[in-house]
Amino acid sequence: MSYQHILYEVSDRIATITLNRPDRMNAWTAIMERDVRHAMEAAANDDNVRVIVLTGAGRGFCAGADMEALKGIDPNEVRRGEGVAFDMNRRADWQTRYAYYPAIKKPVIAMLNGATAGIGLVHALYCDLRFAADSAVLTTAFARRGLIAEHGISWMLPRIVGHANALDLLMSARRVSAAEALRIGLVNRLSPPEKLREETYAYARDLADFVSPSAIAVIKRQVYDVPFQTLAEATIDANREMQIALKGNDFREGVASFVEKRPPRFTGT
Repeated sequence: MSYQHILYEVSDRIATITLNRPDRMNAWTAIMERDVRHAMEAAANDDNVRVIVLTGAGRGFCAGADMEALKGIDPNEVRRGEGVAFDMNRRADWQTRYAYYPAIKKPVIAMLNGATAGIGLVHALYCDLRFAADSAVLTTAFARRGLIAEHGISWMLPRIVGHANALDLLMSARRVSAAEALRIGLVNRLSPPEKLREETYAYARDLADFVSPSAIAVIKRQVYDVPFQTLAEATIDANREMQIALKGNDFREGVASFVEKRPPRFTGT
């Protein structure tokens, strides 16, 4: 597919999706929404991809929705945006407009190279990990535009930063420094801007080269299922998955590579 508002490339088993409107700080558009969704699904279904990195071109990650587009927005468009076909094999919670990242059976890392606001922050939160430049600034933005907590951020944000921090960030819509974001758990790691790409891809390559993709797929599903489970249900599920893993090629390869003191050759089965 030919993309208009993103760049897509695969190298070293890492797919990189780059929001590509640097002159507009990668402000979100309907075209970008379509492009990102298609690229995420392409990476999810590509056996040559083991890790996905989402980032922005230029000085920002995503400065929020394109304000020119917002001027004439149709309120009914929000509801029409839910029109992706329902997949009976995915949890319904992860099939709303932007909340599909948790259903991708591969790690998704947001590489926040600069300003991250509004819908840009929503997408960063749905990624599994967030690595940021130490100069980045983040904000929910919505309340300062007369808007509410959009697209499930009221559910996702408290699970990442806690109830009180989430209310603070949503109600004040204030600008949060990278240092504070790290302190409250909004991001996982900070790097100097000139080192962000190098350090993010070093982590991604470590996952791609040395971690079982079948194990990651199950672990990711387990962690995202937990808010909907009791402890007993989570334990029963883990016991069932353990029996499956013990019969798998990746388990045998994981043991063999450790005993033989060599890099693993995981196949994801």
